[in-house]
Amino acid sequence: MHEMTVKRNELLAQKTIKGLKSRNMTGYYASSKEEALKIALDLIPEGSSVTMGGAMSAHEIGLVDKLKSGNYEFIDRDAYEDKRAAMLAAYDADFFLSSANAMTDDGILVNIDGNSNRVSAIAQGPKKVIFIVGMNKVCPDVDSAMKRARNVAAPTNAQRFGLSTPCTEIGTCMNCKSPDTICCQILITRYSRHQERIHVILVNDNLGF
Repeated sequence: MHEMTVKRNELLAQKTIKGLKSRNMTGYYASSKEEALKIALDLIPEGSSVTMGGAMSAHEIGLVDKLKSGNYEFIDRDAYEDKRAAMLAAYDADFFLSSANAMTDDGILVNIDGNSNRVSAIAQGPKKVIFIVGMNKVCPDVDSAMKRARNVAAPTNAQRFGLSTPCTEIGTCMNCKSPDTICCQILITRYSRHQERIHVILVNDNLGF
């Protein structure tokens, strides 16, 4: 990554962390994936129950592999025959891992979901939520964050899952009502009533979609 991009990301992250603090959330800046992994593991005590939504960023920094191989109770929904049981178990977990489809530079998180297990767990249930967010997802305001979530993240995920939606064909949101749509619920997290519940690790890298 170019030196000036790194500097820009550092400055932008400082602003975003201040915004998160004003919203009763805690932000961290990681200069690399390795540093992001260390911060995340420092936040999760051994023996904790941990689960996640579809957070590609958590995979990309190596966090999921560490949790699966370490002394943690990792609730892996892919290992459950009954997916609903895995999703329900998430609400009582110590930690829920997520990424954000987009966020603003003053700390507002935007997430779109199809089954809605991810956005519902972010809103309520697990004791703590840890977001892993690449700096590529930080936007100037809610409007641009919504546009990113709907026109970048959602079409890419629809293509990844091989869904039959208009956005898989043209690459941008058509505000569809397709049975396969993954834009069923939109969650805007602008404040956390519960202090120390939401933690956001900003990573100096392009992570996720």
